[in-house]
Amino acid sequence: MEIINVIKAKNLTKKFGDFTAVDAITFEVKKGEIFGFLGANGAGKTTAMKMLIGISIPTSGEASVAGFDVYKNPDDIKKNIGYMSQKFALYDDLTVKENITFYGGIYGLSRERIKEKRCQLVEELGLQNVVNELVSSLPLGWKQKLAFSVALLHEPKIIFLDEPTGGVDPITRRQFWEMIYKAANGGTTVFVTTHYMDEAEYCDRVSIMVDGKIEALDTPKNLKEQFKAETMNDVFLILARG
Repeated sequence: MEIINVIKAKNLTKKFGDFTAVDAITFEVKKGEIFGFLGANGAGKTTAMKMLIGISIPTSGEASVAGFDVYKNPDDIKKNIGYMSQKFALYDDLTVKENITFYGGIYGLSRERIKEKRCQLVEELGLQNVVNELVSSLPLGWKQKLAFSVALLHEPKIIFLDEPTGGVDPITRRQFWEMIYKAANGGTTVFVTTHYMDEAEYCDRVSIMVDGKIEALDTPKNLKEQFKAETMNDVFLILARG
């Protein structure tokens, strides 16, 4: 039986001492959906994502990812997801080819499959002339696209992107979102955190976190109608100002 909601969270909470970073959030994400997890820096987005990808144990609440429980099956979750951090998670002292080969091995792909995926990826990204160059020499936009593609090497059901477009120019951001659309059209669920409110327009649905809580969750169109706002940035400002 196919899982329709590939991410589920109910009253998911994370506390650090007396501080509540994520405060009883509840939401679901459908298969193939681009789900935007929005909020200002410090709103709790990354902390929530870390619980979902199995690297941080929740204080309380329930959650499952790709059908696996975050408490009982964190290793199974990791096998079924891709993850791209704010730092892009590439090794600067390895070449493009070496990075792809290394991550292919981490994801358990065969040598033959790694070679096949590497050739495909290099051609798709137009990296033929720099495949043997150190990643540290690449422009930021190329690093970003490579990191995204590497996170999809093992064809995961879900990819988590933690503020992936930070620090890049608007044209590169748009190109990156075209890659996200392509992945989603292929059936991959995309869970993306961002504090760029204009990127919310590209998502199927968005949640907006304020001080650890989800204060709004719907399609961008419905949220703008609900808050009588012209842009998602206006929606966010209304919520942030209470």
